[in-house]
Amino acid sequence: MHITKAEDNDESKGGEAMAHKWIAAAVQMDCVPYDKDANLRHAAERIADAASQGARLVVLPELFNTGYRVEVRDMELAEGIPGHTTRWMQDMARRYGIYVAGALLERGADGLIYDTAVLVGAEGCIGQQRKMHLWDAESSRFAKGAEIGVCRLPFATVGLLICYEIGFPEMARIQTLKGADVLLYSSAFGRARDYVWDLASRSRALENGVYVVACNRCGQEQTTSFAGLSRIVAPDASLRAAAGMDGEAVICAEIDLDDVAAMRKALPYLRDLHPRLRNEMF
Repeated sequence: MHITKAEDNDESKGGEAMAHKWIAAAVQMDCVPYDKDANLRHAAERIADAASQGARLVVLPELFNTGYRVEVRDMELAEGIPGHTTRWMQDMARRYGIYVAGALLERGADGLIYDTAVLVGAEGCIGQQRKMHLWDAESSRFAKGAEIGVCRLPFATVGLLICYEIGFPEMARIQTLKGADVLLYSSAFGRARDYVWDLASRSRALENGVYVVACNRCGQEQTTSFAGLSRIVAPDASLRAAAGMDGEAVICAEIDLDDVAAMRKALPYLRDLHPRLRNEMF
């Protein structure tokens, strides 16, 4: 099982009962390929910025600690979980009283490499989700994840997803049915398909009545240009915060879980989902 301390709730047990308002942040950053120390120092500065704005949950991009186009050294750069990077995330969480999410290269106990999203608090790794849907050449780099879960925090239930998975509504729907009211996407999404990023991030929010925190890379590595455009999307598909395509940014927005309940009442997609389709998902 690759979801640590996650709960398989249905939506009746989700975060809707937790009518808390809190602030989420997405860190849009560039990375130095292969240089973990430099990337973690840089991310620490951005996390400090987010915490100073009141963020309780900070989301980092995909492979934020290593860079994305590091395939020639994947095995060398991959870590166990817990490991160096998750311990650093735990230190950030303790220092600022927050939770930190991001995706990294995981070396599994089976010896395979996974692209894995983790959620870390002061107590350590709360949950992890291995990337199930691999983009293009990732299929030759990483093994596929096989399980889907959610992570329950004191103020929300969240789902962890990675980059390309923003285009797979099934995964977001399953996490929503398991109780998620906020979906976190740690991404290194390419500039050539920025229109997909825009449409998919809004669609996943609207069709599930959830907040989407979509954190993306900026900059360029080798021939890959990243789209930036990190955003926090409300359950009605409106943008509560958004970054541009170029340049780094820390974006923050208030998450009001009353909006989740209100949108699911106004557009009752979950309530009206045919039982047969619901059963097919589990």
